Amino acid sequence: MHTWSLVSICVLLGVVVRWGVSLNSYSGAGKPPMFGDYEAQRHWQEVTYNLPLQEWYFNTTDNDLNYWGLDYPPLTAYHSWLCGYIAKNLNPEWVELHKSRGYEGPMHKLFMRTTVLIADVLIFIPAVVLYCLYLTDGSSKKRVSTLLCILLYPGLILIDHGHFQYNGVSLGFTLWGVLGLGLGWDAMGSMAFSLALNYKQMELYHALPFFCYLLGKCLKAGLAGRGLFLLVRIGATVVVTFALCWLPFLSDPSQAVQVIRRIFPVARGLFEDKVANTWCSLNTLIKIRSILSGDSQLYLSFAFTLLAVLPSSVRLLTRPTFWHFKLALVNSSLAFFLFSYQVHEKSILLATLPVCLLLSDLPFMSIWFLQASTFSMLPLFLKDGLLMPYVVTSVAFLFLTVYLLSALDHCSEDELRLSNYNKLFFFLPRLELACIVRWKFYISIAAMAGFSILSVVVDPPPHLPDLFPVLVSTTAFLHFLGTFVHFNIVQFSGPTSRKSHKKNN
Repeated sequence: MHTWSLVSICVLLGVVVRWGVSLNSYSGAGKPPMFGDYEAQRHWQEVTYNLPLQEWYFNTTDNDLNYWGLDYPPLTAYHSWLCGYIAKNLNPEWVELHKSRGYEGPMHKLFMRTTVLIADVLIFIPAVVLYCLYLTDGSSKKRVSTLLCILLYPGLILIDHGHFQYNGVSLGFTLWGVLGLGLGWDAMGSMAFSLALNYKQMELYHALPFFCYLLGKCLKAGLAGRGLFLLVRIGATVVVTFALCWLPFLSDPSQAVQVIRRIFPVARGLFEDKVANTWCSLNTLIKIRSILSGDSQLYLSFAFTLLAVLPSSVRLLTRPTFWHFKLALVNSSLAFFLFSYQVHEKSILLATLPVCLLLSDLPFMSIWFLQASTFSMLPLFLKDGLLMPYVVTSVAFLFLTVYLLSALDHCSEDELRLSNYNKLFFFLPRLELACIVRWKFYISIAAMAGFSILSVVVDPPPHLPDLFPVLVSTTAFLHFLGTFVHFNIVQFSGPTSRKSHKKNN
């Protein structure tokens, strides 16, 4: 009973912080003609409610795809329709066809913010609670502390409840999938992840670990017996889930083809804004987009993404344990973020979810990465007028997580999983790696704070208008690349706790 009382307090605090952030500005506020992501979500409600389903993804006189055309899978469209239906009953002006473009008002903002909070309360937060209580190691106090830290991760809160998006829906479904697999309910986990994929196509970042883990379990059980039955059951679950989500579009093949074209816009180029991945960072030295053709850029990113994700995936396939599954989720999502095509800065949230799942096992490295991930989106927060929420939530998260999870007390070489580095670099003098990593952490935090302050108080030189966004993205890229290398090395070593040994399912 005492544990559930603490859980209730943590959930309440998570809701209060989300609502507090939502009182601030949002993407594109008062910035016609395109406004921002807030208007995109509102416009999808307008389109899905007023137009027949056959026109949702097509360019028509009533649906100008150049004005925030729907470019997410069907489950997002259905969610937009539901919100549009409720909005129509509350105030028809909010979703009136054509005339509601750019609609801004306090009551509408209240409605939109509430829809995001309700989605979190119904989907994301319950999954976090159950994961922390049933699939994390340690005492009840440690589990509740991990729960609070995940719920207060600032990156997701600032994007969904500040900038304005519904990432908590897709990430929540993914976490339900992780929960299902961790508890041995593979069909339920497969269905939940299929829903995540049908809500946001970027969930492909997590698809290979789910596939390799489940296939590895089937192979381990034997395809001549129980493994075959498990494979058929999982396959049937995935096919039925996808079929139900796409059913309205399957009667006409052109409908399904158009949806696929919209959700995979390869014509948009290798990257757009300043994003902390390999191609954007490398582009400051080598103008890749000028040297290579569009097709060459696509093939290059595909090849590098595949090479980056293969070691982790093969390792998981041959050792399908829950511990390796969690690490593979981190490594796969980071491989996609660092090397894949047309990555947005907000896509780092796909890597932060699995890192949050490792807060209990590897607190120091996880906190470091999560702090860097929030910092990487600083230019976006400044553009949206979210400086104060960014500062408050980031500082609070850093001190809270370090204190609650005793991160600085778990910095030995074994706890940081650094012993393999000495084996890799056996030809070099043995170094005090734990001490070096700890000092790198302090320097890193100071650098992120320094660049945050400079981005606000100093005007860039006229000939380098993007100086600070480039510095932020490059600094974050180095953090992400280091995390990617480290967690790959960790995956090729043993588990960190007795509970990790048990999660072989």
